[in-house]
Amino acid sequence: MTQGNGYGSVSAAARNRVLRNTYWLLALSLVPTVLGALVGLNTGINQVMGASPGVSAIVFLAGAFGLMFLIERNKNSSVGVALLLAFTFFMGIMLSRLLGHVMGLANGSQLIMMAFGGTAVVFGAMASVATTSKRDFSTMHKFLFIGVVILIVAALANIFLQLPALMLTISVMAIAIFSALLLVDLQRVINGGETNYVSATLAIYLDVYNIFANLLMLLGIFGGDRD
Repeated sequence: MTQGNGYGSVSAAARNRVLRNTYWLLALSLVPTVLGALVGLNTGINQVMGASPGVSAIVFLAGAFGLMFLIERNKNSSVGVALLLAFTFFMGIMLSRLLGHVMGLANGSQLIMMAFGGTAVVFGAMASVATTSKRDFSTMHKFLFIGVVILIVAALANIFLQLPALMLTISVMAIAIFSALLLVDLQRVINGGETNYVSATLAIYLDVYNIFANLLMLLGIFGGDRD
C-alpha cells in the first residue's frame, strides 16, 4: 500500500520502518549524550569552556559540522550510526558547560528535570501534530533554516557583545524555531519524505537538543535559586 503526499509515494511499511528505527536510534543517542555531559563535568572540561567562550564556540562549530558532514557521507552504513553516537557524545560534552552552571544553583537538579519535561512535552505535541495534521509543513523549512543561520550569527556576536537582552531573545527564538523544525522533520519521516533513519535521527536530535539547551538556559536565568 502506498500513500501519495507532497513527499512522493512511499509504502506504509517503509515509512513505519524508518520511523521506528529513527525513534530507537534517537533514544539510544541520549545515552552517549549523558555520558559526554558526565565526562565534561567530571574532568573540568566545562570550566575550561567557560573560561574561553570564543575558543569553545570554534571547537563546537568545527566539531559539530565536521561530524555532521561525516554522518551524512556514511549514512547508509553502520559507520554512520557509530559516527552519530560519537556526535551525540561530543554534544553532551559541549552541553556540560551549561549543565555545570545550572547545577551550581540551589535548585539546579529540579531545573534540569523541568527542562527535560518541557522538551518531552514539546516533542509529544509536535509528534501529535505531525501525525494528525493534513497540512504540509515542509514549506516552512527554507524560512526556518534562515532563522537558524541568524541565530548562529547572533550567538557568535553575543560572545563579544555580552548583551543579556540579546541572549534572552536568542534563546526564546531558538525554542520557537527548533520546535517548528521538529514538526517539519517529524512530518517528513512520518510521510515518507526521509527514507534514511540515520539522517532522520540526526535532524530530530538537533531539534530536541537545542530545545532542551535553550529551555534550560531560560529556566536557569528566571527560575534559578542562588541562595
